[in-house]
Amino acid sequence: MEPERHLPHQIEVRGGNVHNLKNINVNIPLNQFVAISGLSGSGKSSLAMGILYAEGSRRYLEALSTYTRRRISQNQGAPQVQEVKHIPSALALRQRPDVPSERSTVGSMTEVFNVVRLIFSRLGSPVCPNGHRLKSSLNIAQVMDLPGDNPEMGWVTCPVCGIHFMIKSAEDFSFNSAGRCPKCDGTGEVRELDERKLIGNENLTLDEGAVASWHLPGRNFMPTVAATLGVRTDVPYKDLTDHEKDIVLHGAKKQYPVDFRTSTGRVFHTDNTLYENAYVAVYDSLKTAKSERSLNKINQFFHFSVCPVCHGSRLNPDLLTQIVGEKNIAEVADLALGDLADWERVTKHELPDDMHHMADILFSNLQATLHPLLELGLDYLTLSRGSNTLSTGELQRIQLAKTLRTETTGVLYVLDEPSIGLHPDNVKGLLHVFRALIAQGNSLVVVDHDVDIIAAADWIIEIGPGSGAQGGQVIAEGTPAHLQSDPQSLIGPFLSGKAPVMHEKVASQQDAQQLDTTVQVADYFNLHDVTVTIPGNQITTVTGFSGAGKTSLILDSLVPAITAQTRGQQLPEQVRRLDTQLDHVVSVDAKPVGKNARSSLATYTNIMDNLRKLFAGLPAAQEHHYSVSDFSYNNKKGACPHCGGIGVITLDIQYLPDIEQTCPVCHGNRYNDEIQAIKWHGYSIVDLLKLSVRDALPVFQEVPAIQRTLQTLAEIGLDYLHLGESTPTLSGGEAQRLKLINHLGKHQERTLFVFDEPTIGLHPLDVQTLLGVMNQLKQRRATIIIITHDLELVANADYLIDLGPKGGATGGQLMAAGTPQTLVQHPTSLTTEYLARYWQKFGLGD
Repeated sequence: MEPERHLPHQIEVRGGNVHNLKNINVNIPLNQFVAISGLSGSGKSSLAMGILYAEGSRRYLEALSTYTRRRISQNQGAPQVQEVKHIPSALALRQRPDVPSERSTVGSMTEVFNVVRLIFSRLGSPVCPNGHRLKSSLNIAQVMDLPGDNPEMGWVTCPVCGIHFMIKSAEDFSFNSAGRCPKCDGTGEVRELDERKLIGNENLTLDEGAVASWHLPGRNFMPTVAATLGVRTDVPYKDLTDHEKDIVLHGAKKQYPVDFRTSTGRVFHTDNTLYENAYVAVYDSLKTAKSERSLNKINQFFHFSVCPVCHGSRLNPDLLTQIVGEKNIAEVADLALGDLADWERVTKHELPDDMHHMADILFSNLQATLHPLLELGLDYLTLSRGSNTLSTGELQRIQLAKTLRTETTGVLYVLDEPSIGLHPDNVKGLLHVFRALIAQGNSLVVVDHDVDIIAAADWIIEIGPGSGAQGGQVIAEGTPAHLQSDPQSLIGPFLSGKAPVMHEKVASQQDAQQLDTTVQVADYFNLHDVTVTIPGNQITTVTGFSGAGKTSLILDSLVPAITAQTRGQQLPEQVRRLDTQLDHVVSVDAKPVGKNARSSLATYTNIMDNLRKLFAGLPAAQEHHYSVSDFSYNNKKGACPHCGGIGVITLDIQYLPDIEQTCPVCHGNRYNDEIQAIKWHGYSIVDLLKLSVRDALPVFQEVPAIQRTLQTLAEIGLDYLHLGESTPTLSGGEAQRLKLINHLGKHQERTLFVFDEPTIGLHPLDVQTLLGVMNQLKQRRATIIIITHDLELVANADYLIDLGPKGGATGGQLMAAGTPQTLVQHPTSLTTEYLARYWQKFGLGD
């Protein structure tokens, strides 16, 4: 008799020490939906990504052959954990998916367009070279499936004129291959220089920077060359003669002898200085641009318009004669995902009976690909939509849909903030997808702060109790019902509706109405003649489904319109009207702070500069002739000679993952021994960088320049971060707050702050901290706009603007505008309905 098998029912983690985790022991149930909760910086991602995903993916890769492993990019080695038992192979969906290229569309990214291309090649009604249309037939489908070496593959004969011609294959319908438009090369756009943007401000002189294209790298000396050619550089551009303007705009690209004067009065003479007029400066910069940042600067001078040949379809117009279901492939690509079912019905109705079986197979494939996308609320996206125009949340949901479609079993899925960009109404679809993953025999671990998602979990693990050094422990675990009554749980009160969610409001200034801003957008994507008013010196939330028009209204219209008006430039084409007294915009997004691992909290703020000055002024430093630059780990004289100031070294061990090891010379301190020997009040510069903001505050009591910055960091809830902490590793919410560090101490009366999804990575308690920061800005007379789905933020706002009713073609309308307190009394949209339920759950009307 075969013995009874006892399969493991949980992952056992013992001695987890990744980042700030404090030797934790925790069990994660298998084949269940497990949510991990905790404050920002508490250690949630360290457990989910740093241990579960890192170990699950590592063990899977170790099972592959050496040959295969050498060809797979491996970024993670073994995590710092004593033991992990019973962990399945792991897949992860990260908080920040890579942005696709301009050649990618929703159709190609989701692979829906691949099926559509196949449908057109097999079920299509082609037209012969003489203009006669052939009806869809089994014969056409069969010739496309002949062996590749058969000379008749793809060839048919026109029954009217008898001409023998080749019909199109699925590959021929690809805009990234044989079917691309010859004019735009399959991008759907052509780029033309916008002459209006060459001269930034005609009221300025050339010396003051009137020619915007001469601000591009390597062109700042062009005014001096123009002066050599007889152009006056000290009078406003508008007052130059036509001849002078012609030299600026169209002067010959030649080498000239030029005298350059330095600020000290010295003269340098060159005989071969190349002159680039305002036009040439742009085109030559484009030829040499390599980085995305450089291209973005150059693209500001271009106007991107729809390709006049393919009209934006990206496809060769010759392909558009073939139709399926009364539509050509470009018309199908312009359909929203939710409308493809109607196209399927029309197609099947028109096909002959002997083709229905093939059509059923092809369209069942299409529906299987579509189903998870529709479940996740992406029905409004069109196949032709450029993937690089999608939001982070949309990209992540597409990734999730592709994962679900693979129908794997026995896999551990680790998801980081899957609720990003999701309207509360879309959370239901997301939860359906989660349940489908579990039903397929998988395990699911989700790091999220959305209370509805956490409440739907089978099991919750809460990390805390605080952030940074004060976090890293398991403070509560159990079912949602259990955590509601657990006094140690921080999320429990939000699950039960007993948490205090309203932040103390700051009153607007008495004359705040003078700062009201009205913007009218004529036609821009799904916005058609939409007019909204943003109250001055108040906090306004802009809400609505993904694709409702929030980004189009605020980030693409209002923000550039205020910037253009301030600079004396033309408003964006879609902005018909702008009435505002605001003249400065600060956009605060959740993108990482700093470009690389050398960027730290101290270098991003003014702390590092002041530290270096402080140490360079010490008698011991002056005795060794150390300058301010010597106290930088980015300087060769101050940096550790072994690791170059990075603090770690990377070892390439071929087919195994690269090993990142603490530098054996400086032990991760970045500096050489000589610099570390210089002490201030007993601290070396390394000792100070290891301090948290909280611990550094008493140390710098007598250094006002540093003390002020530390105090501000503490006020915005970042007191747990270390001064030497790498900024690219900060969460989205931490990055947003850090970007405000230079604005909180200033008067902001005519400034608009725009926050885009600021609660990414934030626990509901962290949201209260964020509201405190926003109220500080409000006290300084700032006007604040928040694009968000977070009901805690919406409830605390002074004003609400809701777009909808849904997304895409069914969005773009103003559904509600007013104070949250008023709108919840008589909800007129899905957003205000959910807000009313939130209001009732937390007793805000009492």
